[in-house]
Amino acid sequence: MTESKKNLLVQRTERYTEPQAIKATGLYPYFRVIESDQDTEVIMNGKKVLMFGSNSYLGLTNHPKIKEAAKAAIDKYGTGCAGSRFLNGTLDLHIELERQLAEFVGKDAAIVYSTGFQVNLGVVPTLTGRNDYILLDELDHASIIEGSRLAFSKVLKYKHNDMDSLEKILQRCEPDKMKLIVVDGIFSMDGDIANLPEIVRLSEQYNGTVMVDDAHSLGVIGKNGCGTSSHFGLTDRTDLIMGTFSKSLASIGGFIASDAATINFLQHNSRTLIFSASMAPSAAASVLAALEIMKAEPERIEHLWNLTRYTIDHLHDAGFDLGTTQTPIIPLMIRDNTKTFKLTKQLLDEGIFVNPVLSPAVPNDSTLIRLSLMATHTFDQVDIAIKKIIKVSKSLGII
Repeated sequence: MTESKKNLLVQRTERYTEPQAIKATGLYPYFRVIESDQDTEVIMNGKKVLMFGSNSYLGLTNHPKIKEAAKAAIDKYGTGCAGSRFLNGTLDLHIELERQLAEFVGKDAAIVYSTGFQVNLGVVPTLTGRNDYILLDELDHASIIEGSRLAFSKVLKYKHNDMDSLEKILQRCEPDKMKLIVVDGIFSMDGDIANLPEIVRLSEQYNGTVMVDDAHSLGVIGKNGCGTSSHFGLTDRTDLIMGTFSKSLASIGGFIASDAATINFLQHNSRTLIFSASMAPSAAASVLAALEIMKAEPERIEHLWNLTRYTIDHLHDAGFDLGTTQTPIIPLMIRDNTKTFKLTKQLLDEGIFVNPVLSPAVPNDSTLIRLSLMATHTFDQVDIAIKKIIKVSKSLGII
């Protein structure tokens, strides 16, 4: 087909050749196929690989009790709900899950969505109007950014975890308009924790509203893994708490928790809730089982933090720049696209799976390897990973 006869879509998409160029070098690091369950060790191309790229912080994705709960839910409810929560898709299972989630994070009520992305996409633009403001940390998750793009409100960004920058933006906002501050509790790439005490203080001073995305915080910080607000003792002063189920809670879906009036408003206005199918019964049952295990086995979180301190100390001692991380999300700052590609590939060849974060997601001088820990990792597994990371990094001139 000649160029003139191709439609505009094909003309545009055929010009996008960056993935093909990377594949030609043999360094393409995405859509790598796993042939087993998501455990500390996975099977790839028929070989065992140590997994240090998972968000399953508590290592519950293959827990027998969770799998049994999912199977029992399928037996009772089937595989899907065939409709949205608003109409025919609400099960007693969803109601019980919402009750338990609200109690767990210390709020009046909660609503569950089919994915965590849909929570932010459906909550952020629904709560503010045309003359209101949405204030975002510049490193907020993409789902928060996309949610803000759907809003008619003014969207303003402040420098990452910079409270002077946040206050200057708050001072620019009209005093009588709503100011929704949306922030990650733990930032998913850098592993640092939001300065929630100061965010809450400024919000109260300037008549704002605070929403915390606890996707990477649940199961990691706070009492029994309750999240960022619990971690700082600020649950009563945090207006909305959002979380996902695809990480520590070993399933798929998400929720928002708040006061009863706000949840009622979202139930009847959030389009990603009203016009999306309900989360599957097996997914809801999995989360309920995971919550039970998380509360009953605090030693999981304790072990996760022992691993975290151990790993950070050893990588620091080896000479790595780990940025500002404070959590089991550990960034190895490489600051070079090509070296990041090579390190990812060579570590996989050595049997270590890690995730690369490259431009354009970050500037070329900010590229990194995202190493993440699970409560089911052993110290022996961590030692193996550290040894190989140091070996390959030295060969590439990173340390």
